Amino acid sequence: MKIKNRLILAMDLMDPNEALRVTGEVAEYIDTVKIGYPLVLSAGIEVIGDFRENFGCRAIADFKVADIPETNEKICRATFRAGADAVIVHGFTGADSVSACLEVADEMKRDVFLLTEMSHPGAEMFIQKSADRIAEMGVELGVKNYVGPSTRIERLSRLREIIGPEAFLISPGVGAQGGDPSETLKFADAVIVGRSIYLAEDPAAAAGEILDAIRGR
Repeated sequence: MKIKNRLILAMDLMDPNEALRVTGEVAEYIDTVKIGYPLVLSAGIEVIGDFRENFGCRAIADFKVADIPETNEKICRATFRAGADAVIVHGFTGADSVSACLEVADEMKRDVFLLTEMSHPGAEMFIQKSADRIAEMGVELGVKNYVGPSTRIERLSRLREIIGPEAFLISPGVGAQGGDPSETLKFADAVIVGRSIYLAEDPAAAAGEILDAIRGR
């Protein structure tokens, strides 16, 4: 997967009209939107398809799927049918649960992103302790796409070391959570930015500033 300008918009506004308006303002800077539960639970799962219809954007469903295999299979199938190009899946539930997602993605010609650890401070309490093993499991299962935190560069570096140079790695936490885009992109293939763009007075200008930081200007 290639990402335009190495920037993914995380869209967690809850008003679908506002979400589409902001995305339209920054569409020249991005080609992929990460859509989470706030928007989908407010507007319905069909909203995923609106981004492709209006802007030609690809959509990553940030559902952090984490259930038994049978339930994971149903969640992924419904998500892909709604228009998502990829879904983010937790790895801590184990190989059988992740495999169920991979099988649906393969069948429907979509993608799975494996989340090894998260970007907020609380992630250090439990999930970080298993993050390396989760990443190793992903490699064993043939996962090609991963999510790792920009807020802890040493952990992002370790994740890249485990998954290797060919895997595709995206990273949240840039902007409002304090992650640095230029440092993050030493290890990740694309950064995920939400609040710093969609809450900005001028979202397009905010996206432009982030791209300037990415390019070292």
